[in-house]
Amino acid sequence: MQNNFISTPNTPSAALPTKRVGRFYLSERIGMGSNGAVYRGHDPVIDRDVAIKIFSAGNNAADKKQREQQFINEARAAGRLSHPNIVTIFDASSEGGTAFIAMEFLQGKDLRHLLAEGKQFDIIETTNLIQKVAEALAYAHANGVIHRDIKPANIFVLPNQHPKVVDFGIARAPNRVLDETREQAHTLFNNNILGTPNYMSPEQANGKQVNALTDVYSLGTVMYEMLTGQKPFQSQDVDKLLQQIVSKVAKYPSEVRPSIPDSLSKIVMKAMQKDPAARYESAAELSLALEKFLERDKKLKRKRQKQGDESSNYRDDEDKQPSSWLSWLAVAFAVAGVAAYFMHRF
Repeated sequence: MQNNFISTPNTPSAALPTKRVGRFYLSERIGMGSNGAVYRGHDPVIDRDVAIKIFSAGNNAADKKQREQQFINEARAAGRLSHPNIVTIFDASSEGGTAFIAMEFLQGKDLRHLLAEGKQFDIIETTNLIQKVAEALAYAHANGVIHRDIKPANIFVLPNQHPKVVDFGIARAPNRVLDETREQAHTLFNNNILGTPNYMSPEQANGKQVNALTDVYSLGTVMYEMLTGQKPFQSQDVDKLLQQIVSKVAKYPSEVRPSIPDSLSKIVMKAMQKDPAARYESAAELSLALEKFLERDKKLKRKRQKQGDESSNYRDDEDKQPSSWLSWLAVAFAVAGVAAYFMHRF
């Protein structure tokens, strides 16, 4: 079965919690989100398929409240954004004790599953995809939304390699409902609530306040993994992993794979600088750097193609020269023959 938003390959069939929420009809479960299961639904008014994320409560009252806040926050944060590389929210409501978000139905798989399946993106595919995500984040930041959990699982890839940023559950937005005091107390050092270890920025790992540049760092780690086939920092021990993120400098991607251009390797490392002030000033600046790399690559390919064509033409001319010399020799022999004939005759 085709995997869809938010996809979990080989998701076992499960009984539907209800056949309908709001005006939407449910047909099958297609995956799991951070705060609930996702179902394939249908909007009878507009006659289109949608993905319906239904909120699932935690095990205790405090956990339930936090999950509910994150659920509402996801709807509010993503709902204020309209960008081709960000999942579109159609509706959000709570009816009959069931809270849900209706969003666009996406064909494809998230980047986490693609990488786990051994999918290898070439340098240009990787740069194109990350550039589009950086552009989407620049748009989100301009609208006051910081994602704060950029990772492969939250980058959905359509069959045409078009990415969509998903899951704004812990995003920081102007209209969010999360309790700031409680949120600061629950960093990754406690319950791994605010982010995913391997892709967290150093400031996140330290439990500090973050700004939009935390998304720039996290996107840099995703690009690092796509290019090299490995995460920049790895450890089974969470505390050791966090210490690496805070203090250790990763190898340049070009050191891991020499085929990666140094110019692209430098872009990744600048995005992943420990000090936010040393990174790109914004996701927009990162997007521009990637655009310039892609443009230089295109120019280089055109130049090589042109040189190849000119070389081919030169070889063609050389191939033609022997027949030209033969023609001149034939004429010379003919003239010499005529001259010899007249000299012999007279």
